[in-house]
Amino acid sequence: MEGPYKYIRDGNGKVSRVIRIGTRKSQLARIQTDSVAEKLNGLYPDVHIEIVGMTTTGDKILDTALSKIGEKSLFTKELETALERNEVDLVVHSLKDLPTTLPPGFTIGAVLKRENPHDAVVLHPKNMGKSLDTLPDKSVIGTSSLRRAAQLKKRFPHLEFKDIRGNLNTRLKKLDEKDDFSAIILAAAGLSRMGWESRVSQILGPEDCMYAVGQGAIAIEVRAKDKDILEMVSVLHDPNTVLRCIAERAFLRRLEGGCSVPVAVHTEVKDSQLYLTGAVYSLDGSDSLKETMQTSIASDNKVEERVDEWVQRVGVTANNMPGPAQDASETLGLDLANLLLSKGAKEILTVARELNDAR
Repeated sequence: MEGPYKYIRDGNGKVSRVIRIGTRKSQLARIQTDSVAEKLNGLYPDVHIEIVGMTTTGDKILDTALSKIGEKSLFTKELETALERNEVDLVVHSLKDLPTTLPPGFTIGAVLKRENPHDAVVLHPKNMGKSLDTLPDKSVIGTSSLRRAAQLKKRFPHLEFKDIRGNLNTRLKKLDEKDDFSAIILAAAGLSRMGWESRVSQILGPEDCMYAVGQGAIAIEVRAKDKDILEMVSVLHDPNTVLRCIAERAFLRRLEGGCSVPVAVHTEVKDSQLYLTGAVYSLDGSDSLKETMQTSIASDNKVEERVDEWVQRVGVTANNMPGPAQDASETLGLDLANLLLSKGAKEILTVARELNDAR
């Protein structure tokens, strides 16, 4: 084993390895972290899981880093230092918040089974029973996402869209306690994890609003050199989710997109085929490009043995999955991005980025 590991001895003299999971203070972050800790506890009962909430001055490293907006890269110097100094052994993220290029020395060691990746409409209590279609003209919809706003402006021209910031609790409070918004748009997965499914009045299908890259999936980020931790968490990989998200992340990386531009995706695995739909939008949704491509991810028994243990693909190390299927997924994302670029995607995204920066 590499690195200075932490051990504890119980009252009977039994020594256990300690795995420290770094988490933020937000309720959703803690729920996601607890779910990972529970899974690891079930798989490795001899390992002691310690959740490190970054709350004291010395331990605010992760919380500070994770709250940076920027390009939601979440990897400030402090976070890199926290992982490099062995202050935590792994960090649980919403995959959609992770940049497609990770800093050297880090990798995504597990991508868990994806929950509903779609967006959900949460109505102000006074609008119960309505939908985006039936809300009155000039109703104000809250979303901080350029991707959501661009698609929904085009689809629902009678509505107005305004920024709303904060975590899920904060946004719901702003919706319920004031009359500023008729509804807000949130990720269905986050609402589900918080136990707030009853607030969902409408799930937006791909014809209304395609989702963000990685949306609905939880990722576990670790130090790339910690092979034993990688082995430990890799059993949590969900193969279909991994392949879908590799394709999505490759698409986004090739487009050089991020949170500052409207890029949306939709993926599906059906009959050993991976389908990827990707789109780029102008800020008001009036200009857009959308295409779909597919690839085979069928496993060949002869090739099945070839598992590229420590190869990273768009930041993901899936050391228990066949390499060819991962390669095919990554290539699919690149090919779709190149198709859109050949049709003018770069120009649309450049204008969107400039307009957003000027706001």
